[in-house]
Amino acid sequence: MPAFPPVTLVGRLVRLEPLADRHLAALEAAASDPELWTFVPRPADTSEGFAAWMALARADEAAGRALVFATCLPDGTVIGSTRFANVSIPDGRAEIGWTFVGRDHQRTGVNREAKRLMLAHAFDTLGLERVELKTDARNVPSRTAIAALGAVEEGTLRRHTRTHTGFLRDTVYFSILKDEWPAVRDRLNERVNAH
Repeated sequence: MPAFPPVTLVGRLVRLEPLADRHLAALEAAASDPELWTFVPRPADTSEGFAAWMALARADEAAGRALVFATCLPDGTVIGSTRFANVSIPDGRAEIGWTFVGRDHQRTGVNREAKRLMLAHAFDTLGLERVELKTDARNVPSRTAIAALGAVEEGTLRRHTRTHTGFLRDTVYFSILKDEWPAVRDRLNERVNAH
């Protein structure tokens, strides 16, 4: 049973659609850039890697641990993916992550708006208490982007996750709490609308 009922989240710059077979060819093409996968445990830049990524995404959805989205432009062009994961309904929490956006669409505001849509869904629709985000400590652009959302850096889990290169990375955790959401929402709305 899915943790969250499938939903399409629509903004001005981006549309998040529940991952479906019709997205797969374009999503695999968007995932083919090896640089997107520098800091992750399992890259999806090859056919085998993408198949493994899809299998894990589907298994996590089937187990109620995730809701996976295709990140699309308003015209339907697939440019990446993101998801709610590590869902714990009894604890009122979920993680936003496993995000990638093709290089041509980075720094265009689409990822920021996608996060705003997901956070609004998590807090305003689902009533969650906490949303978590995490990244490799070496991934400075990701850390900067997460902090710019208004997330609070909570700490670093040392030697936490082995990447596909064998490196044992430190993982930095961030969170946004329900009572922090109104201020975060207002700031995100200003930033998205200014783009």
